[in-house]
Amino acid sequence: MADLDQNTVTDAVIEQMAATPDPRMREVMASLVRHLHDFARDVRLTPAEWLAAIDFLTRVGQACTPIRQEFILLSDTLGLSRLVNLMDDKANRVGEATETSLLGPFYRESSPQFAYGESIASRAKGPEMMLFGRVLNEAGEGVPNAIVEIWQTDADGAYDLQVNNPEVMDMRGQFRTDAEGRYAIRTLVPIGYSIPMDGPVGAMVRAQNRHGFRPAHIHMLIGAEGYRELVTALYLGDDKHIGSDTVFGVSESLVVRPRTGVEGSPDPGLPSVRYDFRVARKAEHDTSGRVGADPSRIAAE
Repeated sequence: MADLDQNTVTDAVIEQMAATPDPRMREVMASLVRHLHDFARDVRLTPAEWLAAIDFLTRVGQACTPIRQEFILLSDTLGLSRLVNLMDDKANRVGEATETSLLGPFYRESSPQFAYGESIASRAKGPEMMLFGRVLNEAGEGVPNAIVEIWQTDADGAYDLQVNNPEVMDMRGQFRTDAEGRYAIRTLVPIGYSIPMDGPVGAMVRAQNRHGFRPAHIHMLIGAEGYRELVTALYLGDDKHIGSDTVFGVSESLVVRPRTGVEGSPDPGLPSVRYDFRVARKAEHDTSGRVGADPSRIAAE
């Protein structure tokens, strides 16, 4: 048995994992070990710093609950979520399909169903706006019976998970497109908000002298039979943090500016946004493009 040094220990670990039956797990873990060891050597990681990192990750895990996903928040603020999102978009987005964005840590399954033009604000109050348009395929044809899910903050910058009991849903819902692929949603004008700063991720962000804010946005998840699920978001262009999103989620094609008098708006007197989403046909071996999950689903699994 040869003694290990700070360089040969890496090969020893990879060699011991070489019999991993799952080839993808074998590939990922070998690369993880190489990069992790290279990182430790590069920064000359000390025992005290290693222990501080263990403590930090422990606190991140302890902060997770069925309504809060601190690990996803950590991934978001490190840009890892956005990187995974961008790589998946490049590999799987087809033609003129709408750009994707992060699902984020506040998505919830089984949100309420609403009819065309109804409001998703059951409790929250504030200035209203209309969001309407069509869900189109690659040929520019309307996609009927598509499910359009929406969730966003209230007019105070908080999600329902942050202000209500977990069983109460507000400022989120599901709509179905009509025979021509049209949808219309009445909602509140979102505002920019700070990510949760009361946990270990917030402490990290403050230590880095970052503002911790996300620009105002509206999350959308669109699905239809035979089409690839679209996870995206619309960002309000007049938000002061539009160019410095703490989780790096903004794309120029997703920036909108509500205004009154928009042609075709179900209520042209309200600030309105018309946005046509384009979805692509599902590939034979299509995989999910969701970068995020319902926190309760992660906790349960």
